[in-house]
Amino acid sequence: MNLDGKVAIVTGGAQGMGRAIAWRLAQEGADVVVADLRQEGAQQVVEEIVGAGGRGLAVAVDVRRQEQVQAMVDAATGRFGGLDVLVNNAGVGKIIPFLETTEQDWDFMFDVNCKGLLWCSQAASRVMIAQGRGGRIINLASQAGRRGEALVLAYCASKAAVISMTQSMALALAEHQITVNAIAPGIVDTPFWVEVDKQFARLLNVPEGEPKRRFTATIPLGRIEQPEDVAGVAAFLASADAGYITQQCLNVDGGSWPS
Repeated sequence: MNLDGKVAIVTGGAQGMGRAIAWRLAQEGADVVVADLRQEGAQQVVEEIVGAGGRGLAVAVDVRRQEQVQAMVDAATGRFGGLDVLVNNAGVGKIIPFLETTEQDWDFMFDVNCKGLLWCSQAASRVMIAQGRGGRIINLASQAGRRGEALVLAYCASKAAVISMTQSMALALAEHQITVNAIAPGIVDTPFWVEVDKQFARLLNVPEGEPKRRFTATIPLGRIEQPEDVAGVAAFLASADAGYITQQCLNVDGGSWPS
């Protein structure tokens, strides 16, 4: 999965899955732009990558804002001379009962998870098309996008939309040799799931940690997913080995949900 000479952007790259993906792409030889709302966190990841002999750039971005997204892509091409891989990892979620879901909740999740993905993909695609050498777009969906859940309506809907957007984008960009695929993780041991666990615990009236324990107990492979499990698949989809794979959503969830 040699990515020498490739330039990648990872949104939401300051922690969790984004951090692991940024690290893995750098280890495979890519120059990595770590983009996140938290500039300080993104900069820390870049410093670690550079300290290990890689090349990186930290960029502050709110993916909901087209002008900031364009500035992110411009920074990547200005620093590294091009763009080959976009990983749309930035995402948000909230555990809310169906009858309590508000317009604000709905708009927040769809603005980040779907609209932000659209703006990033458009800006990156325009560069890839102009370069004429193809490219890779990798979207982070979720196991939640495969089915509905009573307490996660808006998040499930937004991640189902990510899967649908992946399919449409793949067809639109195929003539330019830009592949578009998604990854659907399960329960990943990240700061995001720490907060999800707290929200479930409050709603279910159980101690914190118990929801994660219950969910983990249902995973056929018998352990909670690690960010590195997702990062390895992202690196594969970014590589030449995946050059004939597009319009797919790969479940990376320990066997929890069939394709």
